[in-house]
Amino acid sequence: MDSRKITTRNGSDIAFTSLGLGTGPLGELFRKLDERTSIATVEAAFAKGVRVFDTSPHYGCGLAESRLGAGLRGVPRNDLVVSTKVGRIMDPRGKKPKPVPGVVSFAGGYPHAARFDYSYDGAMRSIEHSLLRLGIDRLDIVMIHDCDRWTHGAEGAPKRFKEAMEGAYVALDTLRSEGVIKGIGFGINEADTCVKFAKAGDFDVGMMAGRYSLLDQSGLQELLPLAQSKNIAIMLAGVFNSGILATGAVTHAKFEYADATPEVLDKVRQLEALCAAHGVSIRQAAIQFACMHPAVVSVVLGAVTPEEMVDNVRDAEVPIPPALWAEMKTEHLLDPAAPTPA
Repeated sequence: MDSRKITTRNGSDIAFTSLGLGTGPLGELFRKLDERTSIATVEAAFAKGVRVFDTSPHYGCGLAESRLGAGLRGVPRNDLVVSTKVGRIMDPRGKKPKPVPGVVSFAGGYPHAARFDYSYDGAMRSIEHSLLRLGIDRLDIVMIHDCDRWTHGAEGAPKRFKEAMEGAYVALDTLRSEGVIKGIGFGINEADTCVKFAKAGDFDVGMMAGRYSLLDQSGLQELLPLAQSKNIAIMLAGVFNSGILATGAVTHAKFEYADATPEVLDKVRQLEALCAAHGVSIRQAAIQFACMHPAVVSVVLGAVTPEEMVDNVRDAEVPIPPALWAEMKTEHLLDPAAPTPA
């Protein structure tokens, strides 16, 4: 598996494998999971050469961090890149709200209540809690999480951004300068908010979810060039746009956590037809397209079984004819400026 190394602002080196394991699904995002299978999925990722493992307290109110830690228990710590996030504190005495139909929420996870906290002290406490759940003594990357309109609304997002830059960012910058963590970053669902963070601070890493994919290249015009100019390593998440680029245009295919619209389904069918003509799947094309931009150091994919993890690695390595990308651009299915093989 390919690897790209960066040097962070404190002089630390981080080697990113081209694929990472994203643990959101292991926090029981869509359904409750078997514990042993979840842990075996982490072990399978390491066995297949994955060395980047991304998590967050948000994923199952800490459950994903615990499962990730269990899966990595016997692995030498220096062989790993572990990233987690701040912005939420888990309260074991709080009452976890019930899932609301139509709103993204975890089907399972720990019975803890989450509260937003982007303050200096909140970030420090969140990191301490994450280390305990993971069972490790240090973190490589810590990111400010979900500080965007998607999570806080148009009115709340600016206030949270101010809180994060005056609080959590200062905490992370301090820990980086002291060598406690190697790199700091942001994990955001919106391309323009990623740009806002990239301009506001001195970040090493940015995780952008769902905004550089076969269906949505809104991160291409400003964020990715800005990241290159500021030496911000980009980790991509959500490259299947909630599933449709993995499943294809099937009944009830999900796009942005909801049933895909007829327009999205039609575009996916066009993409599928082109992929089939070149002997590859849309899933394989979705993974490899995301890997091709020079600003991207790792594409973080979720998995809930060892078999899914094996499929992720296989699909990232299947040869894809360069002519496929050229046809996608000719058919106006890809931005002409998107980097692809000649």
